[in-house]
Amino acid sequence: MHHNLNPMSGFGYFFSGFKLALQPGLRRYVFMPLLINILLVGGALFYLFSNLNQWIEQWLGALPEFLDWLRYLLWPLLAITILATFSYFFSTLANFIAAPFNGLLAEKVEQKLSPEGMIDQSVADLIKDVPRILGREWRKLVYLMPKALGLFLLLLIPAFGQTIAPFVWFIFTSWMLAIQYCDYPFDNHKVDFNAMRLALKQKQGKAYGYGSMVALFTSIPLLNLVIMPVAVCGATLMWVTEFKQHQKVSY
Repeated sequence: MHHNLNPMSGFGYFFSGFKLALQPGLRRYVFMPLLINILLVGGALFYLFSNLNQWIEQWLGALPEFLDWLRYLLWPLLAITILATFSYFFSTLANFIAAPFNGLLAEKVEQKLSPEGMIDQSVADLIKDVPRILGREWRKLVYLMPKALGLFLLLLIPAFGQTIAPFVWFIFTSWMLAIQYCDYPFDNHKVDFNAMRLALKQKQGKAYGYGSMVALFTSIPLLNLVIMPVAVCGATLMWVTEFKQHQKVSY
């Protein structure tokens, strides 16, 4: 079944991911990433919501009295930032664990979209590939962590940090999530991590558009439970449409 592979916006690729994830033939590959994500992110959010109020009150308790008026402004900002950071952290963890399944899902989506030149991987091949896939996830973390840490420190600057950080964090997260998910199809073809980053930089508008949608949905409770396989499907569609023909693809 050939899809109409016309270039679209980053938003378009993301929303097409929903359609793809629901297609017969792909649903069974969606199941494992979905399950891992629901267990990890669902558990984390349950814990977060049980404690959120108390944490924020403690945090705001440290404000000097003359800044009391800021509480009403800072409460929602802090709540959103904590929620986004928490979701981001646990989504990253879930991605790490689900990486082999995400890679397999990306491969099946690509087979559906452009069957030519794809070899069918057996489960045995996938298992053999796991150390390399996890190595690649680690490579992503090494790239992300210093930047995430820098942003976290920005958050700690009183008033200024809390006001500007949520916006900077959102832009940063959009880029990170574009890298996180677009990397699966790139990696299936053994495209080098830096080459992948460069390719995304050349289509920054689409990468940020797509990543910002994933970031937005990742911070919405309940919706964030189903977002992982959808994001993999959308990113694979973007790879097939925008990048595949320009990359030195190895089979």
